[in-house]
Amino acid sequence: MRLALAFSLLAGTATAQTCGGPIGPFIAGVKAEAVASGIPAATADQFFAGAQIDQAVLRADRSQGVFQKDFISFSRALISQNRIDNGIRNAQRYDSTFNEIERRFGISRGVLLAFWAFETDYGQVQGSFNTRNALLTLAHDCRRPDLFRPQLIAAIELYRRGGMDPATTTGAWAGEIGQLQKLPREIVMQGMDGDGDGVVNLKTSSPDALMTGANVLSSLGWRPNEPWLQEINVPANLDWSMTGLNHKASVRDWAARGITARQGALGPANLQASVLLPMGRNGPAFLAYPNFDVYFDWNKSFVYVTTAAYFGTRLQGAPVYNAGNPSAPLSGPQMQQLQQKLVARGYDVGGIDGILGAMTRAAVQAEQVRLGLPADAWPTVQLLNAL
Repeated sequence: MRLALAFSLLAGTATAQTCGGPIGPFIAGVKAEAVASGIPAATADQFFAGAQIDQAVLRADRSQGVFQKDFISFSRALISQNRIDNGIRNAQRYDSTFNEIERRFGISRGVLLAFWAFETDYGQVQGSFNTRNALLTLAHDCRRPDLFRPQLIAAIELYRRGGMDPATTTGAWAGEIGQLQKLPREIVMQGMDGDGDGVVNLKTSSPDALMTGANVLSSLGWRPNEPWLQEINVPANLDWSMTGLNHKASVRDWAARGITARQGALGPANLQASVLLPMGRNGPAFLAYPNFDVYFDWNKSFVYVTTAAYFGTRLQGAPVYNAGNPSAPLSGPQMQQLQQKLVARGYDVGGIDGILGAMTRAAVQAEQVRLGLPADAWPTVQLLNAL
């Protein structure tokens, strides 16, 4: 790869991110940017031949209501006995690949099995959206052009290398390709040949997809041979204001405060960790280790990340979590109303979308502290009324 192109793909494009307007001039601008990064003009012309905006992609982007579910509802919807059974079978089938991943990257097989299950049901459902058109649509749309325009440029480079056919390659609505649903930049920069055939094919080769997924996690900062999430028992007198991903302490300190592992032993005493209460002090409780933070570079959804991390432990023998008896979650409209009230008080909640993400949780906890409520970051009708 030429140095200019490598820099462009790693650091992002140097030109201003433009969006909207007539599609012809927009494509011309993307072509010019691709050529400036080192891609031949003829390749860029061929890539965009027949390209068009896909309205179904925009509809999918605007309707991600599934992430409004609470952790218990979301995890129960995604984790089935069939997925567990298939995970066990695939762990055995690709044992040599997982052994190599564990040796080379220090990533436990449960981590990748969980992503593989949730992303494509172990490769069975990879998406039917034309990848080029999906990326073009999202780069042209003005909601997140800074994310998708570089991916569109990377897709042209992937085409140049023979890694995709713009007319026929399909995947998810957001432009992800293959069994672990990776975006073009990740494939260009971290794609790995896991089956030894000299080709990186994330759609048909499970070893390629798994090795690439491991390489992506490693590049994002995965710490080899360390835990990522563990279910815990939490004492009733814990200072709830110290919980949440925005508060960390050593495992030794958490143990001194009465935290115990529900199964086995806690992680290394010097590791920093957070007490994670996805549904408040009366619901499931976990200790989130440094590797848990890496999950958010794979997917930004708090409920998806927590579920994927938990399922990874479940596939390696952890029991079904103790659901407890949490307070009922707010409805979507109630959550939006709460977010509006938090924004009015000066908090940044990342958008009024009805989704209880990390930023909304931090704001909720701060207001619980201010109002003298149990500060477990779980919003209740009581809190909503108090605001």
